[in-house]
Amino acid sequence: MKRVITYGTFDLLHYGHINLLKRAKEQGDYLIVALSEDEFNEKCKYKKCYFSYNERKQLLEAIRYVDLVIPEISWSQKIEDVKLYHIDVLVMGSDWEGHFDFMNEYCKVVYFLRTVEISTTQIKNDLNLKGG
Repeated sequence: MKRVITYGTFDLLHYGHINLLKRAKEQGDYLIVALSEDEFNEKCKYKKCYFSYNERKQLLEAIRYVDLVIPEISWSQKIEDVKLYHIDVLVMGSDWEGHFDFMNEYCKVVYFLRTVEISTTQIKNDLNLKGG
């Protein structure tokens, strides 16, 4: 069984996220999503989420491409995750291109282009303009 992992916040879930998850699942048989916990988002990623970790986890678990959701609590856990879950492929968005090349020592690293016309930041900005 070929195992794939990806990492992210997945707040305000949209079709760009679905595109990423679908393409990630096509890389193997079993897709694990490491979902950023709220504290990690706030303290390390400097992001404030609309949905809580548990709400985002519930949404991801309902997607047919996702087999398992685990917590992301630090930048440095990727090597441990790859070893623990016997990962064959790490999938990341192209905005992270090059940042995780060191992981090639442990598994194949694939960077996917983002769905350019949609982003959580864009949605938040649009909602802020409409609500203001």
